[in-house]
Amino acid sequence: MAKPKNPLPAHLVKSEPDVFGWDQQVANGVEPWTGVRNSQAANFLRAMLKGDRVFFYHSNIGKEIVGIVEVVRTAYPDPTDETGRWVSVDVKTVRKLPNAVTLAAIKAEPRLEGIGLIRQSRLSVMPITPEHAAVILDMAGA
Repeated sequence: MAKPKNPLPAHLVKSEPDVFGWDQQVANGVEPWTGVRNSQAANFLRAMLKGDRVFFYHSNIGKEIVGIVEVVRTAYPDPTDETGRWVSVDVKTVRKLPNAVTLAAIKAEPRLEGIGLIRQSRLSVMPITPEHAAVILDMAGA
């Protein structure tokens, strides 16, 4: 049974906007989140439930949270992985944030102390606590 939809994002996924950015996510509507090749990040993908909200973060260029997607298909074998070891999830576009929340702003916000985005900056998929999600949404004007 899928868990009830939580309006607060419970996870964050990172994408390089010059490879796959928010505009492409919006254009596609539903997109498989493929290419994760880190064991810890893959475990976080496996933990996602249908209906979970997820922050969409532009890494490398921009370094900012720009939108929210929702998990519409839970973990399944990543079609880009020939080894069968890795998983992907399908996410659908929910909405663009009114104001992007930059990494610099996140680092400057005391209420976001301990957030994985700062602690494990290279991890491409991570959980977000409800408290941190609420602060980020407030910063975004959402």
